[in-house]
Amino acid sequence: MKIAAATTVAFALFAAIARATAQTATEAQAPVAPRFLTDTGLYADAATLKIDPRNRRFSPQYPLWSDGATKRRWVQLPVGSKIDVAELHKWELPVGTRFWKEFSFNGRKVETRFLWRVRKDQWVFATYVWNDQQTNAELASAEGIANITEIADGKRHSIPSVTECRSCHDSSRTETLGFDLLQLSDDRDPNALHAEPLAPDMITLKTLVDENLLTPARPDLVAAPPRIAADSPITRTALGYLSTNCGSCHNSAGSIASLGMHMKWNDSFREGDTVDCVAALATTINQRGHWVVPEAQEASRLINPGHPESSAVIRRIKSRRPISQMPPIGTVIADREAVDLLTSWVAGNAEDWNELTARCMAQSH
Repeated sequence: MKIAAATTVAFALFAAIARATAQTATEAQAPVAPRFLTDTGLYADAATLKIDPRNRRFSPQYPLWSDGATKRRWVQLPVGSKIDVAELHKWELPVGTRFWKEFSFNGRKVETRFLWRVRKDQWVFATYVWNDQQTNAELASAEGIANITEIADGKRHSIPSVTECRSCHDSSRTETLGFDLLQLSDDRDPNALHAEPLAPDMITLKTLVDENLLTPARPDLVAAPPRIAADSPITRTALGYLSTNCGSCHNSAGSIASLGMHMKWNDSFREGDTVDCVAALATTINQRGHWVVPEAQEASRLINPGHPESSAVIRRIKSRRPISQMPPIGTVIADREAVDLLTSWVAGNAEDWNELTARCMAQSH
């Protein structure tokens, strides 16, 4: 019996070693990010930095705040492929898809981030740092680079680590946060903060539908483009900003879903239905939250209608203290336009807030 037991253990150990060896070999064979940006496929001509025409520009209607950086974005879909939109709020991008996002401060390119789907269950994350001559960018360390360039008095931009990239893009499934149903909608919010104007060559939902790049085909997305349902323009803009800048982490499917703040627009998306109280309002209006405004501890709420001074969401977006700022990474300068917008929104017409509160209470029962 002892010999049989020992044999069983030996076989189990051998199998475990074989699996680990096979996994290591598989990972070793997987594509990796090249050393230089000019080798990633972004450019047709490395000498002139001319963009390869296979790479299509796009611009999300609600951009992420990145300390005022000027950004350019491109996507390349494999030839003959389509985006699976069977679940409209969870797009399945084909293997081989590549994304690039370029960051410039004060007229100079600083970094370009690269996201590449090399397998169904694997994405490559990489960041490239531009040289002083602005002729090429080299792969940054996986640990990132702190304080690489000054962007304001006493404020410096840092290259994120791969771990930091994954903390936003890989909370439960790898997502491309600026390339989805709402961000590419042709019904653009004219008041969206920091939005770049659409150029004729930029991809939108209409482009994807017209070029038959979605499966199943969804012509209805052109006939009735997705938008944030809101009674007032300022509410639409506020919810769009919160969806991008808060909802990437605070949503119903991510690793911190248990906190109960569901700010992502997709959390409220119900096809063919009208949402009376979106999740971003239902989970914040008059809700206590885990963090309280120090100067208004009794009155503190995530959103306190009529009282921006005791609304924790506004206070944390305004703060740049490591212990309290939101988002917690990726920015060292508070977004003053967003603070002003959200302050005006929360301090707005009391009757509007009373109606919104009543809707949310009715929907929750």
